[in-house]
Amino acid sequence: MVTSRKPKILSPDELWDYSLRLLAQRPYSVAELKAKLARRSESPSVITDTLAKLQEYGMADDKKFSEAFASSRLQNDGFGRARVLRDLRAKRVPPSVAEKAVAKTFEKTEEKQLASQFLARKYRNKDLGEQLKDQKQFASAYRKLRLAGFSSSVSLSLLKEHASGITEWMEPEPDQDEA
Repeated sequence: MVTSRKPKILSPDELWDYSLRLLAQRPYSVAELKAKLARRSESPSVITDTLAKLQEYGMADDKKFSEAFASSRLQNDGFGRARVLRDLRAKRVPPSVAEKAVAKTFEKTEEKQLASQFLARKYRNKDLGEQLKDQKQFASAYRKLRLAGFSSSVSLSLLKEHASGITEWMEPEPDQDEA
């Protein structure tokens, strides 16, 4: 049977050192940092003091964190606006801060071009037109685009551009009674 250890409770100075070690590994939102510190703190007032000190030094700032995170997700992963916003909310960044950061990051980005680059990366060594002739492959590509944060209209129009042979199954079949 596996039992989880209870984390060691830290003094205020040790909590400060712990928070600096955490931030040296990767950036955290203020809410994530607060949750991490709460597991190791002796009282809520110590957490508040530590976070205030971090904010004073500019090490815990949701605005800077969300702008850097959104920029990273756009540049490195090529994700769309909705995915980045969803990821920021998962990191417990306040919605207004997250929306402003995403709007600022994506203001000069063309969604269709970004989605096209995403598709090209996902289907690098495959003939996309041939792949999309199959309904299952078309649906799979659509889901990939939607999960990556692109709108449904952009996703569908882009996939239709790449798929030349989809008219067979996209058009509704005529009723047998009408013939």
